Amino acid sequence: MINARLLAYQILLNLEKQASYPDRLIRAALQRHAGLKEEDRALLTELVYGVLRWRGLLDWHVDQLSRVKPAKIAPEIRYLLRLALYQILYLDRVPDHAAVNETVKIAKSTQPPHLVGFVNALLREAIRREGKWEWPSPETDPEEHLAITTSHPRWFVRRCLEEFGFDETQSFCQANNTIAPLVLRVNAHKTSPAELMESLHGEGLKAEHSPYLADAVRLSGIRQNITRLSIYEKGWIHVQDEASQLISVVLNPRPEERILDICAGFGGKSTHIGGLMQNEGEIVAVDQSSWKLQELQQNARRQDLGIIKTIASDAMELRPEQLGSFDRVLLDAPCSGFGTLRRKPDIKWRRHLKDPYRFSQLQRQLLEHASLFVKRGGILVYATCTIFAEEDEGVAEGFCSRHEGWDLESAADFLPESCRQMVQGSFFRSWPHRHGVDGFFAARWRRIK
Repeated sequence: MINARLLAYQILLNLEKQASYPDRLIRAALQRHAGLKEEDRALLTELVYGVLRWRGLLDWHVDQLSRVKPAKIAPEIRYLLRLALYQILYLDRVPDHAAVNETVKIAKSTQPPHLVGFVNALLREAIRREGKWEWPSPETDPEEHLAITTSHPRWFVRRCLEEFGFDETQSFCQANNTIAPLVLRVNAHKTSPAELMESLHGEGLKAEHSPYLADAVRLSGIRQNITRLSIYEKGWIHVQDEASQLISVVLNPRPEERILDICAGFGGKSTHIGGLMQNEGEIVAVDQSSWKLQELQQNARRQDLGIIKTIASDAMELRPEQLGSFDRVLLDAPCSGFGTLRRKPDIKWRRHLKDPYRFSQLQRQLLEHASLFVKRGGILVYATCTIFAEEDEGVAEGFCSRHEGWDLESAADFLPESCRQMVQGSFFRSWPHRHGVDGFFAARWRRIK
């Protein structure tokens, strides 16, 4: 009989074998097994994201307990141990014996007998420890201490320490392990924040206004699929963190303008821009993944936005003579994504030491290319959802040094007063541990020649 633990195990193994989106795998599993009880549906999500969030720390516990060399523990076994240890160490509502027994059942149905015994023995030893562990010292080895206690890759912690120092790194990494609020962007084209709040409260949901944006609402304690709510189906809302919304605010689009959104993805910013334009003008949304653009088109229809045109193409293959010039161009560039670890904890285990450099090289090329589409007097915005200067200030400042005909404008001039703290120099820069939103970066230029 299928249960939440077995489903979580299958999803985690799937993620190990190929890059995917955890939320989509969870949603697909819940659709296949619609008969799961509500508590099991919640447990499935908790287990998948909990193991992804605390994977590094869970592995440290495994390696402390095991007499087998870490490299010899197969992924199938390691994920069984991670799942059980997460329940033992972090979930008070799950009795320790239940976590062990349910994990052993999965092991018996998937592994040979000698490995079942290994799993059982290690987990029972973890319970006998009663929380007594020898932690690495923050004084003698701050890198290892932070990597283990905050569950981040050691190379990542080292890089953060070099760039931000101990206190900032610790605060940032700790914030990455918190559960981000569910933020709704209000579709002003169809409703108002007051009407949305009334509807949410009418359905018994806990909602509060965003401290940063008038057209954003935060939900807490929600356990149901937001896409099944009537407010979603009617196009009143789009799920989008405030920091992501603020990128479109920095772009500051106007009705009747022509906007190019490069690397548009699923269209969170495209549809936001359409709403800010009051559905008047034209938005050309480009992405090389046609399946993402299909979802973008669905979101646009749901929000009653008819001004968005999509093009499935590699951005570098676009030509100004084909598309013409634009009043504003947004490059929401591919990046390492380290500003979104609260929502996407799997990213920290999929990225590698050289990825920020690799992304920065691609970003420089894309930014140069994106600038070709901006008309004189027009606006160019470069944005990422990551935190290292190599991909952010480094790329933006490099563009400034190579182009005299562009005026770098301060993001502060376009943000609400409540968001001015998110401006460093001329750039927009948000942090989860400082501002309670995802980590985003944006630079804005006006073409003057």
